[in-house]
Amino acid sequence: MTRALPENQRACVGTVAKLMRENSIRPITVKKYKATTNSKHSLPVAENILNREFAADKRNEKWVSDITYFWTGEGWLYLAALLDLYDKAIVGWSVGNRIRTDLISSALKKAIHRTKATEGLLIHSDRGVQYASNEYQSLLKKNHFICSMSRKGNCYDNAPMESFWGKLKTEWLYGRFLKTREQAEETLFEYIELFYNRKRLHSGNGYVAPLKMKDNALS
Repeated sequence: MTRALPENQRACVGTVAKLMRENSIRPITVKKYKATTNSKHSLPVAENILNREFAADKRNEKWVSDITYFWTGEGWLYLAALLDLYDKAIVGWSVGNRIRTDLISSALKKAIHRTKATEGLLIHSDRGVQYASNEYQSLLKKNHFICSMSRKGNCYDNAPMESFWGKLKTEWLYGRFLKTREQAEETLFEYIELFYNRKRLHSGNGYVAPLKMKDNALS
């Protein structure tokens, strides 16, 4: 015999999971897998300077970056993004149909233009070939940014970025069929710029939307 909660009754995640098991309900978040990180290269890699210190005292102090992907009717679409650890805002992002260095470089350039970030900013990523490339590393050095990289095969070293990917895919994309890459990009803009950055309440911010967080540097 299965049971259910009365309508509008609040419940913790564990209770919901238990009821789902009892009723043989499975989430729809089943996805195709495609690797985005190629760490088998001979390029230099940076130390894990961030070291899971995910708190920041002000904007443009610590950013994390990563690449993910989505399936469309035209094939794979790749998304590179950067997240500010102070307010959890996505400060820059870029899409493309290939995982190339210019994908992450474009996202970083957009973030720099948007935030006017200055020297001393720490940017953390995995140790994939795109992040270790001469083009990307030159962009960091040009702006006097500090490079930090996760340990090999350890996604927890970049947990805030992984958490954002989870929110994006479960809250916005799963259950939608994206016919074209253009449609996918429009959908990503809606989530990132119109909803997540400006409206979505974030527990890490005390349930304040990222761009509505007060900037300590101005207080």
